[in-house]
Amino acid sequence: MLELQDIHTYYGNIQALRGISLEINQGEIITLIGANGAGKSTTLMTISGITPPRTGRIRFEGRQIQGMSPDRIVTMGIGQVPEGRRIFPQLSVQENLDLGAFPRADKAAIRQDLEYVFHLFPILSERRHQAGGTLSGGEQQMLAMSRALMARPKLLLLDEPSMGLAPLIIRQIFEIVEQINREQNTTIFLVEQNANLALQIAHRGYVIENGRIALTDSAANLLRNEAVQKAYLGI
Repeated sequence: MLELQDIHTYYGNIQALRGISLEINQGEIITLIGANGAGKSTTLMTISGITPPRTGRIRFEGRQIQGMSPDRIVTMGIGQVPEGRRIFPQLSVQENLDLGAFPRADKAAIRQDLEYVFHLFPILSERRHQAGGTLSGGEQQMLAMSRALMARPKLLLLDEPSMGLAPLIIRQIFEIVEQINREQNTTIFLVEQNANLALQIAHRGYVIENGRIALTDSAANLLRNEAVQKAYLGI
């Protein structure tokens, strides 16, 4: 579904990604784990066109997308939930969701998707007229995920969904990620500092170190890998 080939991404003269290559298949949950500053978020922003690669190729469903604008990439079926949520705090929950569906014209399907996200996150239905900035951190994460789902993505990029949340809310968010993957057949690419939880729900994983892919394997094998346990799982 998605293939990155020898991706090099820079911030000015500073190189963030150094020859990243990876692939994601339809229906998978793939996780990318690594230390702070390793290049996890940059990988997602490179895919979504926010930080285009200087060299390398990105193919989505067989089409090259590097160099496309972020809005064009969204309409092709790639949605992103950014690190730190980035909701519109002065807009209501409903208005945030409406913006997620802005590229679409299929009104009946939009209504169905709105019902679905309210099914996933009933608290958002209760607070649909409330300003997004007045929600708790967990509720804002739910809103950010729902806003992305309103574009009906084929591939959902999740950047640190557990950041700053209480353990009970984190567990709920991860259960819903699995539910979205299972019920909607939405492919998930998950960047996550909580490597243990990420590997528990993923099918496969990649480990990134200093802008390079250092290791890839099934999630189950990565959980048992001694180096991964020592570096990222606190074992």
